[in-house]
Amino acid sequence: MTQVADFEQMWRDLAPVGRSASSGGYFRQPWLSAELELRAWFREAATARGLELEEDPFGNLVAWWGPDTGAGKVLTGSHLDSVLDGGAYDGPLGVVSSFAALDLMRSRGVEPTRRLGVSAFVEEEGSRFGRACLGSRLAVGATTWADARELTDRDGVRLGDVIEGGESTLLDGVTTYVELHVEQGRGLIDLDAPVGVHDAIWPHGRYRYDIAGRADHAGTTRMEDRADPMLTYAMTALAANKQARLSGQRATFGRIDVRPNGTNAVPSHVTAWLDARAASDDALAALVAAVEKQAADRAGRDGTTVTVTPESVSGEVAFDVALRDEIAARLGGVPVLPTQAGHDAGILQDAGIPTAMLFVRNPSGVSHSPYESAETADCLAGVEALADALTGLVAP
Repeated sequence: MTQVADFEQMWRDLAPVGRSASSGGYFRQPWLSAELELRAWFREAATARGLELEEDPFGNLVAWWGPDTGAGKVLTGSHLDSVLDGGAYDGPLGVVSSFAALDLMRSRGVEPTRRLGVSAFVEEEGSRFGRACLGSRLAVGATTWADARELTDRDGVRLGDVIEGGESTLLDGVTTYVELHVEQGRGLIDLDAPVGVHDAIWPHGRYRYDIAGRADHAGTTRMEDRADPMLTYAMTALAANKQARLSGQRATFGRIDVRPNGTNAVPSHVTAWLDARAASDDALAALVAAVEKQAADRAGRDGTTVTVTPESVSGEVAFDVALRDEIAARLGGVPVLPTQAGHDAGILQDAGIPTAMLFVRNPSGVSHSPYESAETADCLAGVEALADALTGLVAP
């Protein structure tokens, strides 16, 4: 079977899994039916290729190819889970492309002198248990199981009641990681290039805003007598937008929980989650501080209180320069750009594993949405680029 047929068949196999009939988006939350089906597909793809499958206590998967010579293992891959109502390409493109790249390398007669693994990390999006890149964090020890097992989803289900957990040795001996991902912006569109290389990840964080007020009657309570947390939240969301625009950074309130959530009642409590990203650690700290100050000022006027809790914060990650330059040169001088999105690659780089990222053009420029897209020709260019990069690492 040709490389093109391999890629397209794998993509057809994954396309219906977890897809919403109404929106066309994907619901592939970890440890639920759609994501478990994708992991079963991964195991079948590994077995069909005669690869050695390894799984850690958290559900992270690696399919190994080649001899373990002690020269340091090379890892590629991505994740299979999605955000709520997400796109098809964010994550799965990297996994499918990794298997297709391995197939292409074999068809070219590549004989690896280092072990190569195709990985699928669990809960990269943090869409169920709220911790981005949770699987890779657990795999490298950046998050402890004692901490992670107490995380709960929106239904109050505790992670420790979903999986047994423990300790992971999955990445022992891994000395290089290369991740392919669909682009989540317009950089390659503007440069008219199908494939590029990332050089850094912006620092970013998720912050929970708990705004407490007083429940009251929507009709009989005068406006001036209210302690309405919704007003505090609304002003805070506007402040976040303004501060991010003024500084050229990113700030988004994309999730909100209102209690008691009644049409004819002033709410007693609003919980909202801020996603903030900036070009440097100092810029992120300044952005978050400015939004928090404006929230507190508004709360003072509304008679409410605001408590801000950082739930997940990642500092700036610069990918390994030597590895980045080696891959960019091998690919003929492709564009090198930063990314504002978080990835498992950033977690592994932070853990001391030299890491590089390839990305494939997204003609819509839209991600975390059913409108996310990629052309087959660009995806195949990504497969070839990944195969070339990996060949240089495992069979120089």
